[in-house]
Amino acid sequence: MIEVENLRKSFGDFEAVRGISFRIEKGEVVGLLGPNGAGKTTTMRMLTGFYNPTAGSIHVAGYSLPEQKLEAQKKIGYLPESSSSYPDMIVSDFLRFVGEARDLNEKELAEGIDRGVTAAGLEKYYYRPISQLSKGYKQRVGLAAALIHNPDILILDEPTAGLDPNQIAEIQNLIRELGKEKTIILSTHILKEVEATCKRAIIIHEGKIVSDASLEELQTKKEGQISLTVSIKGKIDPSSVLREKVTIDYVNTLPGHEELSRFEISGPADLPEKIFQLAVEQGWVLTELAPQKQSLEDVFQMLTGGQK
Repeated sequence: MIEVENLRKSFGDFEAVRGISFRIEKGEVVGLLGPNGAGKTTTMRMLTGFYNPTAGSIHVAGYSLPEQKLEAQKKIGYLPESSSSYPDMIVSDFLRFVGEARDLNEKELAEGIDRGVTAAGLEKYYYRPISQLSKGYKQRVGLAAALIHNPDILILDEPTAGLDPNQIAEIQNLIRELGKEKTIILSTHILKEVEATCKRAIIIHEGKIVSDASLEELQTKKEGQISLTVSIKGKIDPSSVLREKVTIDYVNTLPGHEELSRFEISGPADLPEKIFQLAVEQGWVLTELAPQKQSLEDVFQMLTGGQK
């Protein structure tokens, strides 16, 4: 659905985005994660056609940007960091205005407003002036507007910025529900938001991608390394054999019981395969071979030099 190749964007002498490439498939919910000033919003604005790239290529739903911008934008619903709306308008009039600006006919408009209002939970606020809504509900209005033309792709820039914890939880629930039907890319510097809504994270730092992986991969690998918890049937000490036969960083014994030996071990990314092969050679009965998870915050700080 979204293909980006060697994308660059400069503002004068400053290069905000420095040769990033990624691909997002239909049905994925992907977090674009990075510190403030990393290039997330600039990337989002290029994906939506608001900025033209300095170099590189963008394809959205099969359309090339900026050459086929209008066609691509029909497939995109965009929620900017500060949701744009007219505070003096009531919700229903604003959504009608958005639909008419997208040249929807009356049938499409009615269906689109109903879709957006239902998805965003705005039924009770349909005739309420936008100025009277909380920031969380103003974000919901922005989401309803982004959904009005039934886009295949949602691009959400800092969708929970400035919201209180309850409002954040509500918007995250909405994103999870929308992710069942839409391809979604959301930018954020809030790690818990990615954990709550995404299966995959692209981490960007100083305009470059420093990681593109599933959350599971991010939390079990560290700079090409992996840490494992291993359990072997019987009371044995495999430390010396491990150090002799396998490249490892460390091995620590964990509490077990009479019929089970447990330990943690860290080494290269192919360590699980090596441990399994060694178990076959040594006649060990493996009862556990599981990656140890790091917190996403630890991984993020490692990849971005501790910035938030």
